[in-house]
Amino acid sequence: MRRSVVGENIDNRARLADDQAIMPIYTCTTTTSTLPGPIKAGLAREIATIHSDINHVPSTYVNVVFHELAADNVYTDGAPASPVLVSGWIREGHPKAEVTRLATEIASAVTRLAGVPAERVLVVFESSPASFAVEGGRVLPEPGQEQAWIAGS
Repeated sequence: MRRSVVGENIDNRARLADDQAIMPIYTCTTTTSTLPGPIKAGLAREIATIHSDINHVPSTYVNVVFHELAADNVYTDGAPASPVLVSGWIREGHPKAEVTRLATEIASAVTRLAGVPAERVLVVFESSPASFAVEGGRVLPEPGQEQAWIAGS
């Protein structure tokens, strides 16, 4: 998900007035025990790095949540399956090429780090207007308006 600060240097730790950072959230859904703890930690770091590199924000802004389901609760084509499903949210209006790059790099990272075949990895982003989301008690800015939002305008 992309809630970036346009033109921000990765070392610039811009914060909201109440010291909260803009925090994207990625949810990785798997079956129980598909990803051991060390793999989850590595994948969380890699997703944060990918998001940071593409969106030009500090990786400290990125949250990754793992949601595990019992094996009998996940199916593909009507049969039990063990995919890794990564979902996120982005504000409408970001360049499609950057969103596609974000999805492909995260999918590749899951395969590379977790050893999950590409055929079992799905990365998907949903989008909506920025005004449909609130963080730190404030409606998120439209793309390109991040600096004013951080400044409290």
